[in-house]
Amino acid sequence: MTGWFVVHTHARAEEQAAGHLARQGFTPYLPRIGRTIRHAGRISKTTAPLFPRYLFVALDLEAQRWRAVKSTVGIAGLVSLGEWPTPIDDAVIHEIRDREGEDGLIVLTERPRFQAGQPVMVTQGACRSLDGLFVAEAGDERVIVMLSLLGRTLRVTLPAASVVACA
Repeated sequence: MTGWFVVHTHARAEEQAAGHLARQGFTPYLPRIGRTIRHAGRISKTTAPLFPRYLFVALDLEAQRWRAVKSTVGIAGLVSLGEWPTPIDDAVIHEIRDREGEDGLIVLTERPRFQAGQPVMVTQGACRSLDGLFVAEAGDERVIVMLSLLGRTLRVTLPAASVVACA
């Protein structure tokens, strides 16, 4: 009987491990998400594992040489109880796959990070260290914040990653 199992990989070796598992005849599943990365003032889009250092593999413990998974390049081991790998419910895999978009990436539904009127602080850019009040989301990557600067209250649109909630 085939079931899904969780594989623990070495750091940043999820793709490599999935490829080696597939070449050995196993069925790996590595759910991925889209990410926006800012580096040196540039913005780039990339993908990343939904669960860093983990992937799933379909195994038939009775018919397949499942112990070979443990010695596959890029794999640290199988999530197990004792000596036997622990299966996960097929519904977990179905739920994750149901969240895949047309591009094969998992679509995460995010709840608003801030509430209107919530105190926030700017952590990056020209307004760094200024306190303000959250107003609203402005698209996927930006937020609108009210800041007090030089005795005036300004409505400013900032990258969402540059704003954190204040205690």
